[in-house]
Amino acid sequence: MRGDKVRPIGRRGFVAGTTGAALAAAGLTGSAPAAAASAAGRGLRRREFRGMWLATVANRDWPSRAGLTAEEQRAELLAHLDTAVARRLNAVVLQVRPTADALWPSPYEPWAQCLTGVQGRDPGWDPLGTAVAEAHDRGLELHAWFNPYRVAHHTDPTRLVAGHPARLHPEWVLPYGGKLYYNPGLPEVRRFVQDAMLDAVRRYDVDAVHWDDYFYPYPVAGQVFDDDAAYAEYGADFPDKAAWRRNNTDLLVSETAARIKGIGRHVDFGVSPFGVWRNAATDPEGSDTSAGVQTYDDLHADTRKWVREGWIDYIAPQLYWNIGFAAADYAKLLSWWDEVVRDTGVGLYVGEALYKCGDPAQPAAWQDPAELSRHLTLAARHPGVRGHCFFSAKEVGTDRNGAMAAVVADHYPTRVRPPR
Repeated sequence: MRGDKVRPIGRRGFVAGTTGAALAAAGLTGSAPAAAASAAGRGLRRREFRGMWLATVANRDWPSRAGLTAEEQRAELLAHLDTAVARRLNAVVLQVRPTADALWPSPYEPWAQCLTGVQGRDPGWDPLGTAVAEAHDRGLELHAWFNPYRVAHHTDPTRLVAGHPARLHPEWVLPYGGKLYYNPGLPEVRRFVQDAMLDAVRRYDVDAVHWDDYFYPYPVAGQVFDDDAAYAEYGADFPDKAAWRRNNTDLLVSETAARIKGIGRHVDFGVSPFGVWRNAATDPEGSDTSAGVQTYDDLHADTRKWVREGWIDYIAPQLYWNIGFAAADYAKLLSWWDEVVRDTGVGLYVGEALYKCGDPAQPAAWQDPAELSRHLTLAARHPGVRGHCFFSAKEVGTDRNGAMAAVVADHYPTRVRPPR
C-alpha cells in the first residue's frame, strides 16, 4: 500500500530540506503556533474533514500482526478509533478490501489474509460491521477503502485460496512487477470488482466508498503489462492503448458512481490519487512539477476529469512532499488542486505524509515537527480545501516527532463535523 514503493519522487522519495526562501515564498516563516494563530484569525471552519487512513494490507496498521484472536483484533481496532477521537479527528478510512479479499463475510471474495494469516479463514467476527458501529458511536465517519484491481503481492495463483475468483477465472489475471492484478480492460472484471465492493456498501452503513492510487499498476522498468489481447478485442475505437486504458479507468469510476447513487441512501465517493496529475512540461494545464510519475500517463487515471465530471464527491490527492521540494512542491500542488476543484462542488481533502515526520531516513524538512502544521496553515488560505487525511493510523498514534500533536494544538482546538 502507501509507502511501499521507493521512487525518486514519492512516498519514500529522497527529498531536499525546506529552505527559508521556500517558506518565505509560501508565507510560512515563523513558528507553527504563530502561523496557526494567523489562520485562526480567519475563522475556524464549522465543518472540515479530519481523517486518517487505517491500512490493513500486509498488516501495515491493523491488525498489528496476522493471527491475533478475535478479541485481540477487536481491541486493537477500538484503540485506533479512540486515538482518532483523542486527536480530534472525525473520520477513519478503513481498508476493507486490501488484496481482492474482504474484511466482511463477502459472497464474492474470501476473508482477508491479514486477519488470520490464512486467506479465506473466518476470523470469528465481523470487522467491518464492528468498525462501522463503533466509529459511529464515537462520532466518526467510516469510509470503506477498497483497492479495485490488486489481487496479490506475488504472481503465483496457486497460493490463493481454492475458489478464489482469480483462480476460477485465470483469464482475468495478469502478473506484473512481482504482483497479480485483475485486468482493467475486461468488462467482466470491471463488473465483478464493482459487485464485490458494493456488496459492503449495501450491507453496512458506511459513509463513503474510498479508493487509493492504484488503478493500472505503477510502471516497473523493463516489464510489460500484457493486456494486448484485451486491447485487440476492445480497443479498436481508440487512437492508442493509453487512451483505451484511460477510458477503462473512466468507466470503472463513472459506473461505480452511478451504482453508488442507486443504492438509495447517501454514500460519498472519494478517490485518493498520487498527487501529480501531469507535469506542466508534459501538459501546460499540469502542475509546476517534475514528478517521476504522472497519473494521467502512467496509471491511466484522468483524475482531473473525474472532478470536472462530478463523478466523485471528494478527491484526496496524496501531497506527500514538503513545502519547497523542487520536483513536487507541496505549496504549488496545493494551489493547483485548489484550482481544479473550484466551482465543481467536489471536496478537496489533502493527503498528508505523517509517516515521513520524524523518520530518520527522511531529510531535514520532515525532522521539523512544525512542517505538517505549516501545511494546514497554508491550506487554510485555499477555499477549495475542506480538510486533510493523514497517512496513517499507526503514526497518528505513535507521533514519532510530535508533528501530529502540533497539528492538533495549532489547528484542531475542538472536534468538528465532517463536510456533507
